[in-house]
Amino acid sequence: MKRYTYFVGTDVSRNKLDHAVKKNDTLLFHKETANNSTAIGDFISELKALEGFKIGKTLFCIEDTGFYSNHMLNGLRKVKANFISESSTKIRNSMGNVRNKSDKIDAIRIAEYAFRFQDKVTLWKPKRPIIAQLAYLNTLRERMSGLHLTIKMPLKEQSSFMKKTDCIKCESLCNASIQATKADIERIEKAISTLVESDSSINHLMKVITSIPAVGPVTALNIIIATNEFKDINNPKKFACYSGVAPFVKESGKFKGKPRVSHMANKRLKGLLHLCAMVAKKVVPEIAAYYKRKTGEGKNPMSVLNAIRNKLIMRIFACVNKNKSYTNFCPVPSN
Repeated sequence: MKRYTYFVGTDVSRNKLDHAVKKNDTLLFHKETANNSTAIGDFISELKALEGFKIGKTLFCIEDTGFYSNHMLNGLRKVKANFISESSTKIRNSMGNVRNKSDKIDAIRIAEYAFRFQDKVTLWKPKRPIIAQLAYLNTLRERMSGLHLTIKMPLKEQSSFMKKTDCIKCESLCNASIQATKADIERIEKAISTLVESDSSINHLMKVITSIPAVGPVTALNIIIATNEFKDINNPKKFACYSGVAPFVKESGKFKGKPRVSHMANKRLKGLLHLCAMVAKKVVPEIAAYYKRKTGEGKNPMSVLNAIRNKLIMRIFACVNKNKSYTNFCPVPSN
């Protein structure tokens, strides 16, 4: 027997929420509310007034839109509701061919997703507060770093095409902004370091991951946040798929294509792993030898780099699972 009777799908945007309420496979109603705590509390009270409605027999499904979902998540946690938070891509792909789109229709589809996959989904569990804080600070650091480069890089590039006096004048006019963003980044990094050092578990994970040659603290922190301290993702193959490193074969009839990585991935992690692979092929002896040998055999350099990214992932998860730092041994074969 199915566990749930009611299914509520919520499409989230910055200013408003669209809710679709279903009883089993029957749509009862759609309601639009403001995206704030008071409106969400009123909506939950309205649900409780429905005949036969019970929070314990209801599955809520929320579109994951980052911090825009926080009010809804907090409201559901207060009433101890059963709920899941899914990406819009995953919900859309489960629906087959989708042509029309609106907030109301999206809410209905989210409720339909909850009904169809109620026995397969994993209920939402809160992360430790420190992980959420590190995620916010890490995002802020990326944003400020992007802003810093946006100002600085054009000044550097134009130096080859403009008079020296004009370049010096432009740099002097922007110098205050450059120094201010640089100072902000340093303060954010200090706040991140203080948080990491305050938590023994995260501090230990950082030391274990960064003990692997070519893997730095920024990559380590992003991996810890993405895997929720290796609680949500504890398998290297699953993480390789998540970060867009795992190649997939596409075959149909006589057609046999080359294995290629998927575009559905965490692009930020993929970029960081690529930088680690670029460093590893220069400074890690066995990986440098591997890269030289494979490219010498005619392998595509990018395919070899992707293999190195996979090697680094295997080493990271081997060290974490063994709870020991990478010393003079290689947890996985280097060839």
